[in-house]
Amino acid sequence: MPKLVDHDQRRAELARAAWAVISRDGIEGATVRKVADEAGVSVGGLRHYFDSQRGLLRFAAEAVATNAGARLAEHMRAERPGMRRAQLLLEEFLPLDEERRVEADVWSACLMRARVDHSLDGLRKTAWDGERHVCRIAVADCCAAPLPAAIGDELPDARLEQLARRLHIFVDGMTLQAATYPRELPADEVRRLLRAELELVSRSAKQRPRKG
Repeated sequence: MPKLVDHDQRRAELARAAWAVISRDGIEGATVRKVADEAGVSVGGLRHYFDSQRGLLRFAAEAVATNAGARLAEHMRAERPGMRRAQLLLEEFLPLDEERRVEADVWSACLMRARVDHSLDGLRKTAWDGERHVCRIAVADCCAAPLPAAIGDELPDARLEQLARRLHIFVDGMTLQAATYPRELPADEVRRLLRAELELVSRSAKQRPRKG
């Protein structure tokens, strides 16, 4: 009887092998052969999933997005709206442990390649829209405001939308710095800084706009 293959499990195993190679060797040093060796499979065994360096990067980046999306969905199901949920949601983008550090490395490589490889434009745009949506949810949670109904929907209050834009930039900047300078920005410090930023968001939302 032929051996049955659990494709979801195999995909997860190959994704982790691809992440390890990209994180260790960079995207220029990541080859299909190296991923096959890392995963302990033949090159032919990878062809169902990817057969080129371009396909490898797309496969690895899509796996990052899928994993992060699953964790975000779990927080949305498990936590009530509020500062705690906002913190947990945004922490999923930050390199706070080995898994998320490797994901940040892979995603950074994807963004850099997307500047010259337009086949990644759709993935890049989808991820940007998704992160902005999560930032809008976080702002709404901190301010007890209605959640955006769908990805792409702006918050109804222009001040809250501006706070979501600022939070998006903060999270991306923190991800880059924490991934690049882990000694200067250990996980506890990153969490503290994020909490302080969310508290600032909450205070800013409560301030009345100045009259011209």
